[in-house]
Amino acid sequence: MIALALEEVLGLMGHEVCGWASTEAEAIASAHHTNPDLIIVDGRLRVGSGIDAMRKILSVRFIPHVYVSGDSLIAEDLAPESVILRKPFSDDELSDAIARAMDRVPHTPSGGNPQEAAR
Repeated sequence: MIALALEEVLGLMGHEVCGWASTEAEAIASAHHTNPDLIIVDGRLRVGSGIDAMRKILSVRFIPHVYVSGDSLIAEDLAPESVILRKPFSDDELSDAIARAMDRVPHTPSGGNPQEAAR
């Protein structure tokens, strides 16, 4: 239900939701299949970890991302470009977190994505 509510809010903000997952394996497969511009990931999934899923996704290529969690995630070893949004949050806080995540795309000196340059 939370995923559906979040999908509705994101749609109203003008974003297109290309998929959602409830397990670590589904999250990784969905990211590789849909090639999203942004990922909103919960630290806890039904099976596995959203944090571990993001680590695996980021090992292939960088995708801007926002962690949403009721936990602080401060002790987690997250990528420096990670944005954390604590639950509960407002639509404005979500919009701000998305903007911050999109602004944190790492670039190489030539202007490209470091993972893309390594291919």
